[in-house]
Amino acid sequence: MTPEEAQILRERVAVLESMLFKIMKSDRLILEMELELANGRNIIVGKGTGTKIATETTQKLGFYGATPVTRPARPTDAASIITTGTSLGIWA
Repeated sequence: MTPEEAQILRERVAVLESMLFKIMKSDRLILEMELELANGRNIIVGKGTGTKIATETTQKLGFYGATPVTRPARPTDAASIITTGTSLGIWA
């Protein structure tokens, strides 16, 4: 390995160390790509206080390919329940 190649390798290692340090010291992991679970894999959560998906009402969710929407108002009648479930993609 030439001295130039060794220097490039040291610089790349330093960048990777910096990235790993940020991940390990953070309280969250921010992905800028899609997350795909392999077939047959599950999401396992803690049993203590529970787990939230979307922690604010302005965050958007969609299921089964539906366009993500913000948290809908609480349905008050059967028609509203059907509309809400449909807008979330829970049923068609």
